[in-house]
This record gives sequence, C-alpha cells and structure tokens, in this order.
Amino acid sequence: MVKSLIIIPTYNEAGNIERLIRSIFAIRPDYHILVIDDNSPDGTAAAVEMLFTTHPGKIHLLKRKGKLGLGTAYITGFKWAIGRNYEYVFEMDADFSHDPVYLPSLHKACMEEGADLAIGSRYVSGVNVVNWPLGRILMSYLASAYVRLVTGMKIKDTTAGFKCYKAEVLRSVDLDAITFRGYAFQIEMKFAVWKLGYTITEIPIIFTERRHGSSKMTGGIFNEALWGVIIMKFKSFFRNYSRTPSS
Repeated sequence: MVKSLIIIPTYNEAGNIERLIRSIFAIRPDYHILVIDDNSPDGTAAAVEMLFTTHPGKIHLLKRKGKLGLGTAYITGFKWAIGRNYEYVFEMDADFSHDPVYLPSLHKACMEEGADLAIGSRYVSGVNVVNWPLGRILMSYLASAYVRLVTGMKIKDTTAGFKCYKAEVLRSVDLDAITFRGYAFQIEMKFAVWKLGYTITEIPIIFTERRHGSSKMTGGIFNEALWGVIIMKFKSFFRNYSRTPSS
C-alpha cells in the first residue's frame, strides 16, 4: 500500500485537532498523520494522544519545547517522513481552513496526473475564500502577484499551505537551506521546487477562515514575506539548484 503522511503543525488547536483527525480518517483511513505541537498550553497534545488507541500506528505526535515557527515544524516533519519512507507527504493547517475533502484530489494529482507538487489553490479559478474581510483577501491576492513578479513563478497561490509532495521532491530540496520560519516558508519551498524543475500543479479549493481559535498571522510574518522574497531571489543567483542522484 502507498504510504502517505499528513503533517499538521499545531499551537493551541485543542478545539479543532480531534475533529480534524476524525474527519481525515473518515475520508482516507489509510493515511497516517503527524502532529507537531509547539507546547500548546491548551492541551492540544493531550487531545491527540487520546486518539492513539482508536487508530493504532496511524497517528504520530512530536512535542516541541515552544513556538519555534511554522517553517521549522514542517522541516522537522519532512525529515521525519523521509526517514520513514513515506511516498507522499501533505501539509495541512489544523483549523479547518483546509478542508480534508480535497486531500484525495491533491493525492491524485501527484499519484496519477504527473504532478510532483500539488497545491490546494485559492486563486487558480477566481478567488475562493470564505469569511475573510475584503482587505485581507486583497492583501493575500496581491502578495501572490508580488511573489510571481519577483520570482518569475507562474503559481497563482504562492503562499498556499495546503499541499501534497512526492517524497522524492523533499529528498531533493536542501531542507537545511530553507531559512524562513513564518508563512514565507511556503513561498521559499515552492521556489526551491520550481528551481529544481519539478512539475507543480494547482488544484482549486475553497478556503474557509477558522471558526475556533485565533489566527497566527502577524505583522512580522507579513514583513518577512515582503522583504524576504527579494532576498531569496537575489541569493538564488549564487546558488546551485540540482536534484540529488536518487531522484
């Protein structure tokens, strides 16, 4: 059976994580889930541990000592997945903004339709965002346009965090060279995959703002993306992007 892993970083997601995990298994009971929790004070890790016996061997938990950033959580998860020979690796938020119903479509794009990276895209077929104020939609949409302009990538949703990778892609990316910690991490990973010449596909999704808990978006995260993209592009002129021999 094909081994697929969904990586879900968490901080204060006790109100969402159990329901999300159950929703994922209702759609695809063969998937495995790795929750990476940054010492949530609300008991998120305990909520995950309570599900271990209901899906033995399919739910995994890494507990970190504090808030170390979205990017480092995913890098940790990628390395964990590679070390255990998963074939497909997903990124997904814990707050239901990424609907589990789209997981099979992302998987199919990589498994059957030739994609190396499949992105759950808010903007590939118009603007498909629910419960965001107009100002935030415009900021997000224009941010993707800005990233396309600076980098040359043709991706419509450059900051998207709902994705499926073929594991060979993650083995080829120099994960230790990925420097962004916040949402700019999503841009940097796409840029690295694009520079390596892999096939990237966008799958239309409807993105719904969280109903429980609070958003992790801050001004510092926005500034990281704004200035970081220019720095990333500049550094790319002096960096050799090449795939590992195994891929």
